[in-house]
Amino acid sequence: MIVDDSFLSLRLATSDEDLRAAQRLRYAVFVTELGADGPMVDHAEGLERDAFDPLFDHLVLIDARLPLGDHVVGVYRLLPSDRVGAAGRFYSEDEFDLSPLKATGRKLLELGRSCVHPNHRGGTAMLHLWNGLADYVLERGIEVLFGAASFHGTDPKATAQSLSYLYHTHLAPPDLRVRARVAQRQEMNLMPPEALDRRAAMAATPALIKAYLRLGGFVGDGAWIDHAFNTTDVCLVMDTAQMSAKHRDFYLRKAGAV
Repeated sequence: MIVDDSFLSLRLATSDEDLRAAQRLRYAVFVTELGADGPMVDHAEGLERDAFDPLFDHLVLIDARLPLGDHVVGVYRLLPSDRVGAAGRFYSEDEFDLSPLKATGRKLLELGRSCVHPNHRGGTAMLHLWNGLADYVLERGIEVLFGAASFHGTDPKATAQSLSYLYHTHLAPPDLRVRARVAQRQEMNLMPPEALDRRAAMAATPALIKAYLRLGGFVGDGAWIDHAFNTTDVCLVMDTAQMSAKHRDFYLRKAGAV
């Protein structure tokens, strides 16, 4: 699973150096840039990590011009459901009740910790990561993708337009509708549909969330306030069988089916 674009290549992390470089990039984005913190964040070494890292696959985008240790410029963390037994749960189960997804008996893939180095934003980096994710999904027969995606900040007033718009227009169907847990739950139905400004709501929605929506993704019921990470999280869910025709054709072409 390799994509070359002169100096860029994409693959799953294969060494401790790859993983540490991914954690270093996560630190730069989530901790330094966005103000996150956590019990296993290593400020001395500049690493954002947690106890789940050894269980996940790490899809890494590598810039061959950079020295080892700083060579990872994009990352996606991936956990297929057949590997959850080792952890006993998915990472996002601290925030969301995933019972509806687990009850389907379908092949699930949890996504998380997606980020790109600032120097590579607006270019081809995210496209390479999406292509790699498509390969991963097809190779393993994944049927449902899900994971927490974040709005920066924890003030519900700042996200009221966006959360309400997602609730009224992109709420997951009942059989896939995960729910934010009570402890730090934030209701998303903060404004009635007639009061929404769609343009403002979408402008304030992070690009990654909008990308999943364009693929035909949904959101679960309720957001979760993550004070440690300084974010408001929603759970994105995407059923590959219900993906929009345009993007499903893209996935099928990659599989050689059309």
